[in-house]
Amino acid sequence: MATALSVAQALTSVREIEREISSLRSTPGSDAPYQRTSVMTHMAWVPEEWVEAAEDVLSGLAERHPSRTLVLVPEPDGEDGLEASVEVHCFPVGEGRQVCTETIRIRLNGRATTAPESVVQPLFLPDLPVFLRWRGTPAFGERPFERLVDVIDRLIVDSTEWPELRRGYERLTALFDRVVVSDIAWARTSRWRAQLATLWPGIADVHRIRVVGTAAQAQLLGGWLRSRLERAVQVEHEPADKLLGVEVDGEPTPFPPGDAPNPSDLLSEELDRFTRDPIYEDAVRAAAHT
Repeated sequence: MATALSVAQALTSVREIEREISSLRSTPGSDAPYQRTSVMTHMAWVPEEWVEAAEDVLSGLAERHPSRTLVLVPEPDGEDGLEASVEVHCFPVGEGRQVCTETIRIRLNGRATTAPESVVQPLFLPDLPVFLRWRGTPAFGERPFERLVDVIDRLIVDSTEWPELRRGYERLTALFDRVVVSDIAWARTSRWRAQLATLWPGIADVHRIRVVGTAAQAQLLGGWLRSRLERAVQVEHEPADKLLGVEVDGEPTPFPPGDAPNPSDLLSEELDRFTRDPIYEDAVRAAAHT
């Protein structure tokens, strides 16, 4: 069970945040100063409407991925400045040992939303990769998004959250040579891609697939087939909250084995990956140009 070392509220500068983190490393009353065992800096850009969902995912993630997590909540209409809190949780990992994670929640108000990199860079852990989970549609071309992309190693999105997929995929392809990109919507199709691959060589002649799932899952599966087969494949889509079925030329594909991963599992898997996925990139390009 996790134990909280401390929670500090109402911090208004990066210097105050750094001072609070330093003080938590030698909290009076603890058995010993905690040893940070972080493997990354994990950022999340979380507009207000996504805060609850993001917190649910983070609550299931900390023990599996010890990290310094920076949760950025933009408030462009607020008074200029920032408001932050620092929280440290420790998890027992053996007799006399514990793993501790740091969560820094920062509300960026007013003009602070336009230069988030100046706030977060001093808080990055040295010599460790930096991941950014962007909730909702990325603000392609806008100053906050572009500046963050320039200081991270990995961008994680979920195109299920995007209202305009084709344009979003087109803008996303321009990032592939700048930063490693992964998409949780793509990860949710992994079991079905494996199942469809078992239909080879018959699936090489497919002309039409029908996907019962989200629009992103339908477009990515269609893009995947088009890019692998190097020809047109028609995609029909029946909306559903999750991927429930795929038909190939009118024939239902057997349901894949295993259980679908939960949101924390999906993000955890993405945080374990560091290299580009050329098959995903090809699928996105194909989905963007259909």
